[in-house]
Amino acid sequence: MTSDGGRPVPRRPVHFGPEELEAHGGTRPGPAEATEVAHQTAAILVGAGRAAHDPQVTSRLVALVDDLGLPTVADLWSSRPARTLPGALWRLYALREWVQRRPEEASREYVAGIRFTDVAHAVAGIAEPPRPEELRRVADQILAGVFDGDLAIALERAAAFCAVTAAGRAELAHDTEGLDPAGASGLTRSGGALLATGEDLKACANLWRAGDLD
Repeated sequence: MTSDGGRPVPRRPVHFGPEELEAHGGTRPGPAEATEVAHQTAAILVGAGRAAHDPQVTSRLVALVDDLGLPTVADLWSSRPARTLPGALWRLYALREWVQRRPEEASREYVAGIRFTDVAHAVAGIAEPPRPEELRRVADQILAGVFDGDLAIALERAAAFCAVTAAGRAELAHDTEGLDPAGASGLTRSGGALLATGEDLKACANLWRAGDLD
């Protein structure tokens, strides 16, 4: 299938849940098989992207969720431990998806955290002012670094982005606690989770450099 300009347009796959799969004669993979598939697909994806040295291939891999849908990627990788290659890829794609879908929110939270995290802001490499379009550009750039740059640096940039945004959520929670306690509590919880994600991504960068991220 092609667009009017002759460029290929990805076809969206039909999504089958476990019940639909069994109804069509399939079987659910066991835990060991699912684990093997998750790690193999992550390794193949990263290996193929890094071997291609092709900007078009990199662009297609960055936009993988746009083609497959986030639930498909989640089914494949989200159950793996955070400090593994599939676990890291899941977090990178989920982070990009959030920024692409809610760039204004991402920008607001990131801006709120900058003054508390000068070093992390520098590592994230986001230009001033960090407007929504800049956040979207950098989210793509970070994920592209997995396939055509230094993967450890890409992971560290993502970790730094998480640290700044987590600080921003904490600051916004403090500012809104009196008016919206429930909203402030939600920001605090999600900020803590995002901070932990950043720590996991930074650990993955160290594992990659040591040759132990699989």
